[in-house]
Amino acid sequence: MTTNTLADSIAALRSRIEAAARTAGRDPAAVTLVAVSKVQPEDRIEAALAAGQRVFGENRVQEAQGRWAERRAARPDLQLRLIGPLQTNKAKDAVRLFDVIESVDRPKLARSLAEAMAATGRRLDCLIQVNTGEEPQKAGVMPRETEDLYRLCTGECGLSIRGLMCIPPVAEPPALHFALLADLAARLGLPVLSMGMSDDFETAVRYGATHVRVGTALFGTRVAPQPTAA
Repeated sequence: MTTNTLADSIAALRSRIEAAARTAGRDPAAVTLVAVSKVQPEDRIEAALAAGQRVFGENRVQEAQGRWAERRAARPDLQLRLIGPLQTNKAKDAVRLFDVIESVDRPKLARSLAEAMAATGRRLDCLIQVNTGEEPQKAGVMPRETEDLYRLCTGECGLSIRGLMCIPPVAEPPALHFALLADLAARLGLPVLSMGMSDDFETAVRYGATHVRVGTALFGTRVAPQPTAA
């Protein structure tokens, strides 16, 4: 994928975000496009950077370390957001690399992040991931337990919780889940809503999304890593 192709894709996405925001009576500048770069080849990442994209989302700490550690030194304006589940034993690595952790979903992780931030001297903004569909196989705190986790994160752990994140069930209308997340955030006085992906980001913008996480609609179909020889 060429730089021009990526630039066209980014411009088209921003135009759609702007239209959705204006339809909802919102300022388009209040919505940030997060490029989901997981499992993308190097040429696509470089093309996105050359096209001016600076906010990226990654799912796995180890993969992100290999991709971004050197690029961060060369581009201090990069913002990296962890949008995937985080194991507690990776908390310190995540705090060292990322600028925002979007997937805080349990007390044990909140405590591990607090310890990692104290040890590294880095204080990151965090989001609480809410399992709005209450799916047993999916990460995220249950909606009814969100306030309790928020109180623990901000009180006992001293984390800077800026907002909420969700990934709606595939088979359900996303608007219901975006509305639920927006309501939870409003109750807690939180300004950031990370919701909406390639297929539904325009709906998310209409429900108040401040960050939309777009991968396929920006980069094209993901390229799965090839197995290595034994």
